[in-house]
Amino acid sequence: VLHLLARDSQRRTLSAGMDDEYDVIVLGTGMKDTLLSGLMSVAGKKVLHMDRNGYYGGESASLNLNQMFEKYGGGEKPPVELGSSRDYNVDLIPKFMMASGKLVRMLLYSKTTHYLEFKQIDGSFVYKKGAVYKVPVTETEALGSGLMGLFEKRRFRNFLIYVQNYKEKEPSTHKGHDLTRMSASELIKDFGLQDETVDFIGHAIALFHNDEYLNKPAAELVKRCQLYSLSLAQYGKSPYIYPLYGLGELPQAFSRLSAVHGGVYMLNKKVDKIEYDENGRVCGVTSEGETAKCKMVIGDPSYFLADGKVKQVGQVIRMVCIMSHPVPNTNNSDSCQIIIPQNQIGRKNDIYITCLGAANSVAPAG
Repeated sequence: VLHLLARDSQRRTLSAGMDDEYDVIVLGTGMKDTLLSGLMSVAGKKVLHMDRNGYYGGESASLNLNQMFEKYGGGEKPPVELGSSRDYNVDLIPKFMMASGKLVRMLLYSKTTHYLEFKQIDGSFVYKKGAVYKVPVTETEALGSGLMGLFEKRRFRNFLIYVQNYKEKEPSTHKGHDLTRMSASELIKDFGLQDETVDFIGHAIALFHNDEYLNKPAAELVKRCQLYSLSLAQYGKSPYIYPLYGLGELPQAFSRLSAVHGGVYMLNKKVDKIEYDENGRVCGVTSEGETAKCKMVIGDPSYFLADGKVKQVGQVIRMVCIMSHPVPNTNNSDSCQIIIPQNQIGRKNDIYITCLGAANSVAPAG
């Protein structure tokens, strides 16, 4: 329905659309772009949304097998034994959502959950010294975990109890700790936790990408651990949820929200130039010889490279593996996240592994 609606909107307005004037022109259909487009359309703004690609999602898209090989296969075709292309929805930026996180609240607030279905992720795991362990986040799991020795388990249990009981506006729960002044490293030292325990607290529960958090106020560490615990309490097995048919469903849902409220969508629309007035303020976007006027342009950073407005400062390496079996030592989970902390492999940042399958409608069974 989304595709039909957006394409119909494009057909009805394409001939005159580029000659019109808009409050906002949005370039790219990534997660942030479509979110802003949807919210501004709901607020009554006149929005034109353009994307150079022929699919929704931009860098947040979920591609079928043919699209994946076309984009990254170097001219190769998908092997026949992998099955039908349309049974695959491979995320370009794979990640899970916290069940009690800000994104979920945003989806509920915007009512885009009407266009989405979610499934809980089966488990959360962490890598340590060549083995994979379930992340313990309850007192019972902590006492039964193979990640720690007997005495360390008790110290970790005490830390969990403190985190769960801590309330920012109730000094009686602070136990003499001022988390806005003491660092995360100082708080951890007070509980006597070992370095390996600190690793999975900071990286597999609080989800920090590196160890910089240790020198920052401890309040952020505690808040992140509380979010993990609260999200876990929503459904039980893990704190994560995931939309059926891939993360690309999220930008499509916001695109539909925008289209329902009058947003105009143009896919396969090359952006030739962003126009500026004599004062250096953006005033329009030119595509294929036509210029649409506007008061504001929002977009994926890649659309602004030619203007020198942004520059690349790094990159993220991703790999897609198609397997015929669950990841070993994950209790045969259909879906899970495995975090490899930086210190375990001598890197500056962590490695995240997301495992998904037929139960999440992103690959055929088997």
